[in-house]
Amino acid sequence: MIKKRALLLLGTLGLGLALSGCDLYQSSKSSFKGVDLTGAKYARELQLPDIDGRSRSLADFKGRVVVVFFGFTQCPDVCPTTMAELSQVKKMLGKDGDKVQGVFVTVDPDRDTPELLKAYLGSFDPSFVALRGTPEQLKAAAQEFKVYYAKVPGKTPETYTMDHTAASFIFDTEGRIRVFSRYGSGAEALSQDIMTLLAEAKR
Repeated sequence: MIKKRALLLLGTLGLGLALSGCDLYQSSKSSFKGVDLTGAKYARELQLPDIDGRSRSLADFKGRVVVVFFGFTQCPDVCPTTMAELSQVKKMLGKDGDKVQGVFVTVDPDRDTPELLKAYLGSFDPSFVALRGTPEQLKAAAQEFKVYYAKVPGKTPETYTMDHTAASFIFDTEGRIRVFSRYGSGAEALSQDIMTLLAEAKR
């Protein structure tokens, strides 16, 4: 577990350091609690099948703030905590919670069957959408988002786990990437960034 968290932290810090070296890192000027990705040249597209086999894209959710997270259902801590926080944020926002769309992209399509994904996300919020692509589709999506994921062997072939980037990507109501929210930031920081984007859409 320590090794896993260390790798996740390194992956997250790596992205933060990479951003700090370019003009996209605007934490000193931005009102966001997370890393401001406004104008980033990646994480611009996402097109994968949902659990019903229907192709979904960011355009499907236009008009809502979209929070995208790459994870897997057997994740012991990072994934359920992130989904629970997003569910909490939707409740905190009241009626505006309906303008927030959670999107969960599985990095473990071999084990995360459509039935399992439906039950998993339904335990947090039935409105959350799960995307499950082929290994090739997942690889392409991860590259577009600069997301890291890798299988970690277990004691048996079936008991492997997955290391992955521990963060959420937040898109505004026009489908543009705006914020990189690190795992551990908490529901309050996430809600403030979402409220900022919702307020922006009303101007």
